[in-house]
Amino acid sequence: MTVTGSHDRQVRSATVRIVLVDDHAILRQGLRSILDREDDLEVVGEASTEAEAVALVDRVRPDIVLMDLKLSAGSEFEGLALCGKLSAAHPGIGLLVLTTFLDEQLVVRAVHAGARGYVVKDVDTTELVRAIRAVCRGESAFDSRSAAAVVRSLNGQGGSTEQLTARELEVLRLLAAGLSNTKIGEQLFISATTVKFHVSNIMRKLGVGRRAEAVYAASKQGLI
Repeated sequence: MTVTGSHDRQVRSATVRIVLVDDHAILRQGLRSILDREDDLEVVGEASTEAEAVALVDRVRPDIVLMDLKLSAGSEFEGLALCGKLSAAHPGIGLLVLTTFLDEQLVVRAVHAGARGYVVKDVDTTELVRAIRAVCRGESAFDSRSAAAVVRSLNGQGGSTEQLTARELEVLRLLAAGLSNTKIGEQLFISATTVKFHVSNIMRKLGVGRRAEAVYAASKQGLI
C-alpha cells in the first residue's frame, strides 16, 4: 500500500483526491500515470486488498475511490463487500467501479452496494476522466455498455409503483441524463431545493434509495 501525503505539494481546493484499489500493481501504476496528467485530479493512495483499502480510505479521506471488484483470484464478492463497507462508513464518498467484467447482475449489485458509477477497463481515457469528475459532482457515471446492460437486466422485473407526476417525469428524464439538482433546476426554472424534493418523491415512489437506481428502475418500467 502506498500513500502520497497531502503536504507533498500544494493542492488546489478544487483538486479531486483519488484512491486506487486494484490487486495488480502495474494497472494501478498505469492509472496513476493517466490521472496525474490532469490538473484537477490527484492520486493520494493505492491499495491492493479490501483490508488495505478500508484502512487507507479511513486515513486519507479521498473524494473518489476508483476500484476493481475482483481483488483476488477468487470472486468479485470481495469488491462488492468493500463497496458496501466504504459506502456505509463514508456516505459522501464517490465509489467508481473500474472492472474487466461486464456482467449485468454485477453492475446492479454494485449500484445497490453504493457504487455511483461503473465503467469497463478498456474505456477511453477521456471517458474515464469524465466519469471521475461526474461522480465527484454527485452524479452517476456509467459507460454506455454498462448502462445498457443494467437496463436489459432490469427490463420486465418489478411490480407496479405509485404514479409519477408530469413534473416528476421531467425531473427523472433530466436525472437520467446525468444532470445535478442545480442543472435540473436551471432547465426547469425551479430551485435546486424543489428539485431535491421531487427526486426524493421519485425515489420513494420507485422504491429505491439512490439516484442511479431510480434511473434504472424507471428504464425498467419504460418511464424514460
